Amino acid sequence: MSDNLSYEALKEILQKRLNEKRYFHSLCVADEAKRLAEKYGGDAEKCYLAGLLHDITKNAPNEEHLQIFETFGIMLNEIEKNAKKLWHAISGSAYIKFILGIEDDELLDAVRYHTTAKENMSLTAKILYLADFTSRDRDYEDVDEIRRLVDISLDDAFIYALKYSIADLVGQSRAVHPDTLAAYNETVLNMKL
Repeated sequence: MSDNLSYEALKEILQKRLNEKRYFHSLCVADEAKRLAEKYGGDAEKCYLAGLLHDITKNAPNEEHLQIFETFGIMLNEIEKNAKKLWHAISGSAYIKFILGIEDDELLDAVRYHTTAKENMSLTAKILYLADFTSRDRDYEDVDEIRRLVDISLDDAFIYALKYSIADLVGQSRAVHPDTLAAYNETVLNMKL
């Protein structure tokens, strides 16, 4: 963590940037990420911090996302250009690095891919992805099943969450990000070995 940013300072920043519901969600994800890290041998502090910060630009206007992309030379692919729901993960990772000064590559990568997942995810990234799915404020269909699985096997919960995401996108006739498909394919292939 940047030397001059305590958890209290980061929470103040989040409270200014996020609406009340999103701020509460961030606290819930941080708690769940820490719990999962402790259960599965991850870095509890890093996972807590990733959970806390993962949605830092979620309530930002489109113009702010676009400014961050331009300022830091971030190029979006065609799916990302047309899926504004993905922007906050991309801009958020850049915001954390360049504005907050947190340079932990594993944490930044976890935030960057917490919406799509990707191949070769670190333990921190998988934990954040699943903590975002299973935090206590979530109430979508199947959340109880993913919560049950995450307490048994991180990999089983991960594949279930990926399948859920892919089916949800296909059900809405929306494009599936290639990173999500790559994460799914890698996980399925590794489970068969």
